[in-house]
Amino acid sequence: MTSSPPVGGEGQLVSGGRAEAVARERERLRALRERREAQSAASGIDGFTVRRWRKAGVLGAQAVPLVHTLLRQLADLARQAAHDFAHDALTDALRDEPDDRLLPAVRAVLERAHPAVVAATLTEVHAGGFLWLSEAGEQRLTALTAGEDTLTVPEGEDPFGAFAFLTESAKEGAAAFSPRVLLRVLPWIPLSVLDDLIDTGAVGPEHQPWQYRAEEREHAYLKARLVPDQVTAEQASALEWTARERRNAFLAGGEPLPSADDVYDLLERVADGDASVVKELERALPRDLVLRLRRLLDGVAVGNWDRDIWEDRGLWRLIFALWEPKAAVNPSRSPLHALMALRQAYDLLCMNDLARASSQIEKLVSYEAADPACRAEALNFHAYTLLLQEELDAAGVVLEGIRDVHERAQANLRMIRRRRAVPRNDRPAASNPYLDLGLPHVAPSWTTRYRDLRREHVRDVDMSARLNSAMKRIRDAERDEDWSGFFVLPLDPEVFELPDEVPVTLVPTLAPLTRRTTSHSPDGLELVRQRAVADLLPHLLNAPRRPDRNARTHTP
Repeated sequence: MTSSPPVGGEGQLVSGGRAEAVARERERLRALRERREAQSAASGIDGFTVRRWRKAGVLGAQAVPLVHTLLRQLADLARQAAHDFAHDALTDALRDEPDDRLLPAVRAVLERAHPAVVAATLTEVHAGGFLWLSEAGEQRLTALTAGEDTLTVPEGEDPFGAFAFLTESAKEGAAAFSPRVLLRVLPWIPLSVLDDLIDTGAVGPEHQPWQYRAEEREHAYLKARLVPDQVTAEQASALEWTARERRNAFLAGGEPLPSADDVYDLLERVADGDASVVKELERALPRDLVLRLRRLLDGVAVGNWDRDIWEDRGLWRLIFALWEPKAAVNPSRSPLHALMALRQAYDLLCMNDLARASSQIEKLVSYEAADPACRAEALNFHAYTLLLQEELDAAGVVLEGIRDVHERAQANLRMIRRRRAVPRNDRPAASNPYLDLGLPHVAPSWTTRYRDLRREHVRDVDMSARLNSAMKRIRDAERDEDWSGFFVLPLDPEVFELPDEVPVTLVPTLAPLTRRTTSHSPDGLELVRQRAVADLLPHLLNAPRRPDRNARTHTP
């Protein structure tokens, strides 16, 4: 029997080609229904529930458990935030009764949520195939999920600059970001990414990124990286910034630093006059300070330095350790030269080198602009040399000029007057016996010094006699507890002390804090991408998009 031809709408016959197309479409729809029914049977979700969720933009039976999981999380957030409208709407949807309140409730919860929660939710919406986003939002979320960073987004739709930042970051050799983008990303961008920008020079001190960070530790960290000299002691301590703390402690002086095998250990030894570490210090200093140190060393040969060298009193001990004047030092050259001249005169007197001592004392006496305490010492030296030559009247005149400066000068003047009253041939030796042994006046270690010198000059008859004479005079003074017969010098030993300061001009500038985050961290950029996803919240619709004929049924 011949079958009847297919009939179209309104009883019209359908041509053979079209009949085949209609048959194929009917077959496709039948297969789709069977697949959905199979999915519903496998998931335990009936077709009626699937159709209700389809009206809410959730396509397919397997998408229903996904939306349940998502809504349970949002309902918990709504309950914690005491958002009754949203909680009621989400609870009803969880009973498979989604209505027009669903998407406004989702939006209401997300508007109060952390960006990470917003990003996770929108990502789940995208992964589940829910028709809850605008087409533009869906397109951008698809690109972000695929790792595409080349989207161009209008500025008004990129409130935190995340899209723009990702786009600029994707450019080859991009070293700078527009000020507009930086202003938007600096408050929230992950610290590791911000460190990358600092390392490339895209962010510098002029941007003041620390001003945008709410957390105090990040604020201090960024200042330490970009403007280390502005970091306070409390901030450095909180950061456990050892290099900065050691530098400040060194500059402050005081107690010696605990050894840490760094440049400050070497500088501390230099401050103490240890010349043996100079070469090692050169290797530890930056180039500009190495050149400065070499200028100091070059000046030792001629006994002359630029003003900026001798003005750093922390360098004096090193200079004095290296400098051995070959001739009398001119004290008028600088305060450093004046102190060296004074110490040189004293050392020569202790060495009984009266010729060189007199030459040095002459320069000291002629320098009338010297500090009063130093000038008093120089005149006292001069009076001593006059005493050694038995020119007692001249020595008395010199001492008269400084008798009011120091009590010891008065004692020396009385000693000169007593000696002048004694016949010349009855006078004892004029020199101070402690100085004859090369020691300060009334030094307690004189016996040890005496024995050492006796062994050293055992074959020198004249020296041995002078040493024995000094020993006898000191013992007599100790026995009688009377040292008034000795001319005392120096008047004040503190005048001869070297400055106890640190060499501030050799201290390296404070280097910025080394970064403490991972360079080019994938996690950092992932957080930026997460922020960009969270920025898509305005694209969440109040009602789901209607699925067109090409709308996909979500499958895992």
